[in-house]
Amino acid sequence: MTPHSGDLLLIVGTVKGAFIFSCDRNRREFKIAGPYFKGQSVFSTAFFQDKPRILLGHMSMHWGALVSWSDDFGASWHEPEDGNIKFPAGSGLTLNAVWALERAPLIGADVVFGGADPAALFRSDDRGETFRPVESLLNHPERPYWMPGAGGLCLHTVLPDPHDPKRILVGISSAGMYRSDDGGDSWTRRNKGVKMEGGPPHAPHFGPQCAHKMRYDAKNPARIYLQNHPGVYRSDDGGDSWIDIHAGLPSEFGFPLVAHPSRGDTAYLIPLESDQFRVPLEGAVKVWRTRDAGTSWEPLGHGLPNRDCYFSVLRDAFTSDSLDPAGLYFGTRGGQLFASRDEGESWSSLADWLPAVLCVRAVEVA
Repeated sequence: MTPHSGDLLLIVGTVKGAFIFSCDRNRREFKIAGPYFKGQSVFSTAFFQDKPRILLGHMSMHWGALVSWSDDFGASWHEPEDGNIKFPAGSGLTLNAVWALERAPLIGADVVFGGADPAALFRSDDRGETFRPVESLLNHPERPYWMPGAGGLCLHTVLPDPHDPKRILVGISSAGMYRSDDGGDSWTRRNKGVKMEGGPPHAPHFGPQCAHKMRYDAKNPARIYLQNHPGVYRSDDGGDSWIDIHAGLPSEFGFPLVAHPSRGDTAYLIPLESDQFRVPLEGAVKVWRTRDAGTSWEPLGHGLPNRDCYFSVLRDAFTSDSLDPAGLYFGTRGGQLFASRDEGESWSSLADWLPAVLCVRAVEVA
């Protein structure tokens, strides 16, 4: 595969390897390449446009959890021997998965963060070739009180602030949100206003606070959207406090969340019936959109299965491109991959029989 400048790539991680879908800016015909790292779970991806590089966080059969990279769009891969992301010797911790890979261009052009299971944040300053743990979070005094969610104690969301290089927000299942205002030297809890499942309406000092996904608003630098477990929230002060915005949605439970890449006050969710039954409501798939920062919501489902559908969509399996109009893409645990070229108004299928999809990222070739 040799993409051209302006082409769109969908990097799809599954439980049995990664796939790369490519097309031109018209988004009419996608070509598929892969699978890469056959039989291995690929939990996370990242992409460097300058001197293109694809990163995959996956589970190697030989080295365990690690980050591999390709500088030729998948024609060849560098798989570091003995792993390139690991806990310090003597920590008593073993890396289970790299759940998140997120670039931080304001901090540095070559900087990428990795979120891990068990919950920890790692930083790379060489485009993902080597990582070191962020000790201030690894040794946080509240860590002994963090409680694992059903999938383990996972740091799955890393949000470098798009305007302030010193500010970083992370989501941990199930400790909630923590923010650094000094480039990672210290971290404070940011769960105010988020209810605890089975507990009081306002969060206690410690969890369980199970964040599922967070995204910044495209226009308001202080606004963040949160899909929690359960609940949907918005912060207008950079995460200092949260307000419930799930009114108008058919359910407050779900995993992924996408903010529109260029329109303010606009975000998308895929609600599921409940924690106990994690499938589309009444077997009909709907993507729900707000265009007023959560004051109201509208369902979008033209072209999506509208009956007898019982798949689920994981937290990193829903994404958008940055074209105009924006494209939206999500993959399912049933192996389907869906796309919208018109901001969710209509949908079509890109693939029907992939392995269970863990993550999807849309990137443009510079």
